Amino acid sequence: MNWSRRRKWPAVLALASMLIWVMPIAALQQGNTSQQQKSDQTISDQVEDELIFDQAVFAHKIDIETDQGIVQLSGNVSNLLAKKRAAKIAEAVRGVRAVVNNIEVNAVAGRTDQEIQDDVEAALLTNPATESFEVSSKVNDGFVNLTGTVESWQEKQLSEKVAAGVYGVRGVNNSILVDYEADRPDSELAREVREIFKWDVFIPNDDLITVKAVDGEIRLSGTVGSAAEKSRAYSRAWVAGVNSVDHSKLKVESWPADRRLRNDSYVDASDPEIKEAAIDAMLYDPYVNSFNVNVDVENRTVTLRGLVDNLKAKQAAERDARNTAGVLNVNNRLKVRLLDAIPTDETVEENVESALIRSPYVQSYEISTLVDDGKVSLYGTVDNFFEKAKAEDAAASVRGAIVVDNNIVVTNDDAPQHFDPLVDDSYYDYHWDLNTTPLESDKEIRDDIQSELFWSPFVDSDQVTVNVDDGTATLTGTVDSWTERDSASENAYEGGAVFVDNDLLVK
Repeated sequence: MNWSRRRKWPAVLALASMLIWVMPIAALQQGNTSQQQKSDQTISDQVEDELIFDQAVFAHKIDIETDQGIVQLSGNVSNLLAKKRAAKIAEAVRGVRAVVNNIEVNAVAGRTDQEIQDDVEAALLTNPATESFEVSSKVNDGFVNLTGTVESWQEKQLSEKVAAGVYGVRGVNNSILVDYEADRPDSELAREVREIFKWDVFIPNDDLITVKAVDGEIRLSGTVGSAAEKSRAYSRAWVAGVNSVDHSKLKVESWPADRRLRNDSYVDASDPEIKEAAIDAMLYDPYVNSFNVNVDVENRTVTLRGLVDNLKAKQAAERDARNTAGVLNVNNRLKVRLLDAIPTDETVEENVESALIRSPYVQSYEISTLVDDGKVSLYGTVDNFFEKAKAEDAAASVRGAIVVDNNIVVTNDDAPQHFDPLVDDSYYDYHWDLNTTPLESDKEIRDDIQSELFWSPFVDSDQVTVNVDDGTATLTGTVDSWTERDSASENAYEGGAVFVDNDLLVK
């Protein structure tokens, strides 16, 4: 891919776009036909640019059409994860109201349904969270049907995610049933959902959302600032006892995404409040909820202590804490330690190698593994940094992997790919490996970064100052959360920076 293709917005279009976002709320909500047509095309272009930058999605195979802010994706990709990722990327573009994902997943030649089913079952059994779930799978023409019973909606979704991550899977029909231990009154359900929204950094407009519970169904209405926020609200509304979630009346408008036009929804949180919110977030994480994680908070810095029996649980606990509103920093002191049924290094190595072969992102590469007392070392060569990250994530998802030492070499080391908190589940940062020179002037890179920041519904571009020197972007100012800070770094790399010095302060 030619990475010299960067955002070069015409001056008139850039000015027109900026004017749209500083109009009064009433004008923003009304709009007109000519403005809508221009906005739709601009949104399509921006979604295309985001897909072009991403190393996991081949943008040249995807077509994008936008009508009144509703983005339709069509075309084909090589795996189901790429299809889902493309929709997430599109949802995270300002102005997108919804995404219709009509992308098709190509069938893999030579892969039989029985081979795919064997791999799905192996993936579910070796994953440290899903190994205890009562889930069965059946594959027909590459499409997986999952059945069984689990204890939460989150466990149901994780089962689907694990199945979708198997090479050759074209789609997943999730027929898993959720069996709650006890019924809960509607008033209790609605109250818990409101509290979860309040503390979730991905739902900055929680004060604009109305939550009602009727016979176990959560009904959401009101306004959010992005399609990504709407999807997040839907998933977080599935608290214990909820039978269904209706978010059809939750409208996506552009004006809430502009923080100049809304009240500050981030709470001025006390340490005890942050502690309680972080603990609550972990209760709904299938990787973490079975462990006794000790959470301490001092001056809004969260410290995690205790024992977990797998690396994904340690990583997930830190992610849950970082995604809690009010958190300034996370100190992860969790120890990964297996107390019973400890697999041998040979077993761990065999399971890691199988996980790498099952992964649609890295199955075609020759990656070797070495396991010593639970430490997994990876060696080999891949094309880009995203694939390096996916290999590490596959290894971390195996029970018995205590730590992963990623020594994989990237051949295309002039194409950065930074962790995107709106799209990626696991954190990665390999930018010290980059070997590149700027493809544009410092001024062009600065302008492109500012454009990227503007198009993000989760970053307040007014609060971020961008300086570029010899391709290195320095970001200063303040943000509301670590998620916003990470998003700003992603925007800077997408704008053409060869390295990002992120000095943004989380307030």
